[in-house]
Amino acid sequence: MTATDAGTGAGSGAGAGDGVRWSPGDRILWRYRDNERPRPGETGGGRAVHICRPVTVVQDTDELLAVWMASGTECVRPVLADGTQVHAEPLATRYTRPRTTVRSRWFGSGVLKLARPGDPWSVWLFWDRGWLFRNWYVNLEEPRSRWAGGVDSQDHFLDISVRPDHSWEWLDEDEFAQAQRVGLMDEATARRVREAGLAAVEVIQRWGSPFSDGWEHWRPDPRWQVPPLPDDWDRPPAPTPP
Repeated sequence: MTATDAGTGAGSGAGAGDGVRWSPGDRILWRYRDNERPRPGETGGGRAVHICRPVTVVQDTDELLAVWMASGTECVRPVLADGTQVHAEPLATRYTRPRTTVRSRWFGSGVLKLARPGDPWSVWLFWDRGWLFRNWYVNLEEPRSRWAGGVDSQDHFLDISVRPDHSWEWLDEDEFAQAQRVGLMDEATARRVREAGLAAVEVIQRWGSPFSDGWEHWRPDPRWQVPPLPDDWDRPPAPTPP
């Protein structure tokens, strides 16, 4: 996949920014910028891409973007500079030690990601082997920005797991607190993130969309191939045309 191929698919992603509309089967990139504080002499707030996942578009409407990340997809993820897995590092130093990125495969079941425009979260669906539905996962994040090749966001540490019986629980509250302690998130941002989480909980409790929409019964088109990871996976988004 070349720089131009990364969001064009059937020809529907020729533009950039919010004017992009993709068709089922198009291949795009689902990316997250890092949360690092700027180091001395740096500008931009540590906003380099550190997670990149090639995905296939399931649906793209004014109400919902749905994408499929297939098992075996080659992705980019962060690790510590010495190769240590991020979650293997003690919490006290997890966000202060130097990091780099590596390419790796997404093994296990694929993941369906659902995002409504403007929502400060996306909802992911996980299955076990044999398409046994496991859970919904609410990933609190910056509302996604569109560009010709995909969508970009920034993770907000705090998450919510939703079980098939509609019960739910907060996840990663320790990481959310640690991110604030080390200065990756200020008090005002943390308050907004918690409020976003409570808004998501309200949707869960009344079983609103997308939880009530039957996506757990969805299956990918068997003709879809696993999208490749492009060499320029971290390229800057093309500017939105006037």
